[in-house]
Amino acid sequence: MIDIEKFNKILKRVEKPARYIGLEKNSIKKNLKDMEVKFAFAFPDIYEVGMSHLGLHILYNLINEEEEIACERVFAPWVDMEKEMIREGIPLFTLESREPVKNFDFLGFTLQYEMSYTNVINMLHLSGIPILSKERSLEDPFVIAGGPCVYNPEPLADIIDFFVIGEGEEVTLEILNRYKDFKKSGKDKRDFLKEVSKLEGIYVPSFYQVSYNEDGTIKDMIPIIEEAPKTIKKRIIKDLNKVYFPEKLIVPYIEIVHDRIPLEIFRGCTRGCRFCQAGIIYRPVREKSILKLLELADNLVKNTGYEDISLTSLSSCDYSQLKLLVSELINRYEEKKVGISLPSLRLDSFSLDILKEIEKVRKTGLTFAPEAGSQRLRDVINKGVTEEDLTTAVSYAFKEGWSNIKLYFMIGLPTETDEDVLGIKNLGYKVKDIFFNQPKEKRKGNLKITLSASCFVPKPFTPFQWVGQNSIDEFNRKINLLKDNIKDRKITFNYHDPRLSYLEAILARGDRRLGKTLIKAWEKGCKFDGWSELFDYDKWIEAFYETKVQGDFYALRERDLEEILPWDFIDSGVSKEYLIKEYKKAKAQELTRDCRLGCTGCGINKSFSGGVCN
Repeated sequence: MIDIEKFNKILKRVEKPARYIGLEKNSIKKNLKDMEVKFAFAFPDIYEVGMSHLGLHILYNLINEEEEIACERVFAPWVDMEKEMIREGIPLFTLESREPVKNFDFLGFTLQYEMSYTNVINMLHLSGIPILSKERSLEDPFVIAGGPCVYNPEPLADIIDFFVIGEGEEVTLEILNRYKDFKKSGKDKRDFLKEVSKLEGIYVPSFYQVSYNEDGTIKDMIPIIEEAPKTIKKRIIKDLNKVYFPEKLIVPYIEIVHDRIPLEIFRGCTRGCRFCQAGIIYRPVREKSILKLLELADNLVKNTGYEDISLTSLSSCDYSQLKLLVSELINRYEEKKVGISLPSLRLDSFSLDILKEIEKVRKTGLTFAPEAGSQRLRDVINKGVTEEDLTTAVSYAFKEGWSNIKLYFMIGLPTETDEDVLGIKNLGYKVKDIFFNQPKEKRKGNLKITLSASCFVPKPFTPFQWVGQNSIDEFNRKINLLKDNIKDRKITFNYHDPRLSYLEAILARGDRRLGKTLIKAWEKGCKFDGWSELFDYDKWIEAFYETKVQGDFYALRERDLEEILPWDFIDSGVSKEYLIKEYKKAKAQELTRDCRLGCTGCGINKSFSGGVCN
């Protein structure tokens, strides 16, 4: 355990000490001395962000169900806390037992976004764990990682001991049980890595060698030990009704990003939006039954006291029995004033009846994601929604009393023209006109329209994985085009920093040569890169220069379809041929139907069973 006297002293000097004290309702503290395996679950961002992540709650409770295994949480300390910890000589510690992370058997990171990678390095440093996996001894924990970013794990290949590709509930206990046997065997660290590499979904990067062509592209990637498979197949849960889901969630003392019950209603998505990585890697669609969801909701409401249930998934409006589910939940909780919310709404499946049910308890702002400003570009990305869908949805929303509408877009999408960009402004103005075209006596509230634009980042395992990203200058030109044309006090235009999106694109499609750049950037002080107040683009550019790595090579270059991509060794279940076909259809502005309406041949049903494909 860390020095509690020093810890209590520094708590008085930092912002939000509740981030570091643990002891929340439903947190679990076991006696670590009695445990056979100790697992530190690490979220490489601050407490408020990490505690909003559903995967943390699932794995935390799943692991702690095991009698001989303890799971404790650790988050990235904010800069004030880090400064105090270093000054007092306190290493990074877990919230439950305040035990130094270095004393655990595993340090498991969840990687939700690329710009958290320098925080991973910083947390290792604060823990006193060597940053490079090859420099760790048997005394150090195994450093492992999972989450959506590990579908291209290569930028962290020199840092992480092994990656878990796919859904963590499926494989985590298998890993920990094998570790129990390993501890008794007296073998060395490499032996355990060899053992665990036999498990489906486990990738041990040190067991592979990558060679490169003269132009910098990958020539080959080969296993260097017999046990390592040439292809790593993702792990998935076949039946969501049978998979573990916690009946209790830790309830923080302070406000977190998503302060509510996240009720996961299904995984996967059948829509086939061509920019969306999650829509591919989480296939096939697997739903929970209404009975199961109602049972979970009852337990979670009783055990947490939250007053809001968010029905989470990639596209919640597509849940096959959404109307019935919402109606049942409202009937149960209306009197208790427990509200139901949907994270975002699809314009085409927007249901007036569902919205009427939801507003019985609480009326929140409405968020829609047209993604692109013109129909032409929405067809390119296979969004499958029309301007008429938007008109219908907002007309109803205004009629029912909503006056706060948010619309999300991306700029820099493949084939985008200035006309497409200005389509974002046109949609915003159209929504305003719909509001003011209502008779004055029927207008309710003070109209507020927010147009938010992110800069498109091409991601692995999407039909756009081969495209070059817009340059920072081009992004800025398009942003300025919109800023110059949106002149209405009812409409707010927000946009993301293109420099951040440029770095995200480098890391998202990078290879293992980027590891040295990541470490150099951290050495220069980069961390919390997703936080605008701490993001330092110039330091990153210095790091690229000093490590002789060209960022444009990864972000801006259009790839040849035959090129070996850094993540080609991972089997997501969706074939590369399908992604190429979708890429070509995008260029031709051809739509692909929702695969609930008929198989579109992505290949997932050949590799995996379960979900709507059966």
